Amino acid sequence: MSRKLKKGYFVRGEFIAEGSERDLELKRELKGTDEQSRTELKRESTELQKLGEDLLTLRTELMARLPLSEKLKDAVLEAKRITNFEGKRRQMQFIGKLMRLVEPAVLDDVRTALTEQQGGSAQDNLRLHQAELWRDRLLADDDALGTWLTTHATTDAQQLRALIRQARKDAQPEKAGAAVRHGRAYRDVFQIVREQLEHVPEPEADTALTHDADQRP
Repeated sequence: MSRKLKKGYFVRGEFIAEGSERDLELKRELKGTDEQSRTELKRESTELQKLGEDLLTLRTELMARLPLSEKLKDAVLEAKRITNFEGKRRQMQFIGKLMRLVEPAVLDDVRTALTEQQGGSAQDNLRLHQAELWRDRLLADDDALGTWLTTHATTDAQQLRALIRQARKDAQPEKAGAAVRHGRAYRDVFQIVREQLEHVPEPEADTALTHDADQRP
């Protein structure tokens, strides 16, 4: 009875049966990478894409701290401006490609900055509290705007004044006894105050707010 021949091929005099372990090994070498390596590369690519997306959420002062290329920083700023879904998707893919060029040490810096933002340092929490106090004071006290502008001269006074007026208008209940509802202007006042506090040295910010707090009845 004749024995059925195995399908295969020869490599440097060695017969390689199709489907054998040696056959699979040679095919992996031919492709330049094995399945596990491809999986790891895909996982790394996905992580870098997500890391690039997270850059869009990073606070201004944390972003400025990172040693990223101007090309990547510009790409992130552009992504923030894009509102079209498809345009945003393409821009995020571009950011993902740029992230693959970032040095591992810098990627660690990005992760550290995101962790700091997510966890919130004591200084960040204090600044947020200060921003809330300033927002409430600006909306409640006409004289507070002058005090604010004295210590935060780079504020767009006209814009802030208009937002304060709108926030006060929005807060007026439509019916007597109805709950107060805050609109977009209320949030925008907080955003302006918070961004200004980010650029003020901590002692100065503390002093200005403490002084205002002491003047309260």
